[in-house]
Amino acid sequence: MALHGSRYTRRTVLGMTGAACLSACGPAPTPETPSATPPSGRFLTVRGRRVHYQTEGRGPDVILIHGASGNLRDFTFDLTGRLAPAYRVTAFDRPGLGYSEALSDRGDSPAAQAAQLDAAAGRLGIRRAVVLGHSYGAAVAMAWALNHPARVAGVVTLAGVTMPWPGQLAPWYSMASTGLGSALVSAVATEARARGALARFFAPQPVPAGYADFVGIDLALRPATLRASARQVDSLRPSLVEMSARYPGLDLPVEVVHGTADRTVGIDIHSRPLAARLPRARLTALDGVGHMVHHAAPRATRAAIDRAAARAGLRRGAQSG
Repeated sequence: MALHGSRYTRRTVLGMTGAACLSACGPAPTPETPSATPPSGRFLTVRGRRVHYQTEGRGPDVILIHGASGNLRDFTFDLTGRLAPAYRVTAFDRPGLGYSEALSDRGDSPAAQAAQLDAAAGRLGIRRAVVLGHSYGAAVAMAWALNHPARVAGVVTLAGVTMPWPGQLAPWYSMASTGLGSALVSAVATEARARGALARFFAPQPVPAGYADFVGIDLALRPATLRASARQVDSLRPSLVEMSARYPGLDLPVEVVHGTADRTVGIDIHSRPLAARLPRARLTALDGVGHMVHHAAPRATRAAIDRAAARAGLRRGAQSG
C-alpha cells in the first residue's frame, strides 16, 4: 500500500498486493477445494466463518497479523521459527484472505476483523498476548487494542498503515473492488507480474530465496481473495480517521517499527505521527530498510517483540513503561 501521499499511482495499485485489483468471479479456496498452495495450519469455525491459523512454540503468547492480500505464510517462512523457542506464536489468515472466510461482501473493516480474530484467540485459550501487525495488519492490531483491550498486552506495528493519509484513493480503485471493474484487468494479473510486485515491496532489500514459492502467489491471485483485499483497502481510510482520534487514550505498550526506505507505506505519514499520538509508544526507525521489515531486519523485529512482552509483564525481567 503506497501511502506516501495523496494519490495512488497505477503501478502501485496494480502491484500493491500482486495485482490486488483482480476480482473476477472465481471462488475462494477451501480445505475441500484447495489452491495449489495447501493450508498449513488448522481451522476454527468462529461466528459461522472459517478461520485458518497456525500455532507453534511455548511461552507467552504472540499473535501475528499479515498485510494486504497476504496470508500467514508470510510469517511462517521465517519469523515464527525465530520466535517459537521463547513464545507460543499464533499466526492468522485475516478474514477474506488465505484460507479464512470473509465476514461480508462489503469489505471487512479493521474493527470487524479484530473482533473475529479476538473471538478465535479466545477459542484457542489465549488470554493476554503481544499482537503484531504488518502493513494493513497493523490497522487490525490497533483496532484490536482499542476495542478488545483485555486480550492485548502490547502491540508491535511493522511498517504499519495506522493513520489516515492525505487525500483520497483514486476513483478507479473503488471500481477495482467490484466484480465488473476488476474483470477488466484480470487478464493482465499474472504470476510474473505478482513476482515483480514482490520485488517492489521488498526493495531496497532483495526477495529472500524461496519466498515467492513458499508464500503461495497462487493464493494471493485467487479472484475472491483479491476482491476481498481490494474492498478492505478501499474502505480503510474512514476507519483510520475514527481510530486515530482514540489513540491518545490507549494505555498499553506499543512498539512502532518502520524502515526509512519504505516506499510502500511512508514512515512520516504513518509511524512517526502514530508514535507521537500514543502515550506509551516507542518508535524504532530502521535506516535503509524497506517495507518488509520482518524479513529485512529479523533481529530488530524480535527485539521489538521482546520489549513489548517485557513492558507488558509477560516475560521475566519485565520493564514498565
